Amino acid sequence: MPSVVKFISRTRQCVLLCIVSVLVGCASIPAGVQPSPQDPWESFNRSVFEFNEGLDAYLLKPVVAGYRFVLPEFVREGIYNFFSNYNDIYTALQNMLQGKPDFAFNDLMRVVVNTTFGLGGLIDMATPGGLEKHKEDWGQTFGVWGVPAGPYVVLPFFGPSNVRDTFGTVADLESDYLFRLLPDVALRNSLTALRVVNARNTYYEAGDLLDGAAIDKYSFMRDAYIQRRQYQINEGRDDQEPTMPVYQNPYE
Repeated sequence: MPSVVKFISRTRQCVLLCIVSVLVGCASIPAGVQPSPQDPWESFNRSVFEFNEGLDAYLLKPVVAGYRFVLPEFVREGIYNFFSNYNDIYTALQNMLQGKPDFAFNDLMRVVVNTTFGLGGLIDMATPGGLEKHKEDWGQTFGVWGVPAGPYVVLPFFGPSNVRDTFGTVADLESDYLFRLLPDVALRNSLTALRVVNARNTYYEAGDLLDGAAIDKYSFMRDAYIQRRQYQINEGRDDQEPTMPVYQNPYE
């Protein structure tokens, strides 16, 4: 019990310090790092990035470590598949809005197959069956509609984004009706927390690799995000898909 209290106290101190650092001033840009024309607010973005890194190190990562210790891999995979199946419904809507009815039909068929034959989505039966997995959101839809990305921005809690995707994130949250329909508030909150932990778990080891690499992590994640989002909006019409790992929105 004392260790739990100590952990909670330490987490609160970290969050408060990070919030103060974001509100009081901007982080300095490391010497030798070339500024990006797509990142005019880099100093402020770096301070928000440091806040997110502290929150992740003191709260999310320890929780995910416990999650991985307690639950065997096949259970974690089932949880991942469940939320992935839920996201396919949302992706189908986005593909319709982007004028891709064939992709939307594919997404809906994934939901039907995985829900019916995959124990409510706990087992991914659609991918081995040839139904390709897509991932779309409002930011991508706005991009397909011709809305410019705008400057790069780092959002508290949500991470890398841009002006267009910031509005997209708000739209994503407002469009998440199925979770809101759950009458039990405690169940809804528990599923939301599990969703965040599941999302963080998907890049648990990739985060460790970035931490150990001799690179400017901020610049690496910024460039990876910009490149990856452009590729997603272009639907892979570039010569090849980017291979750099990218931060994943915890609400996806």
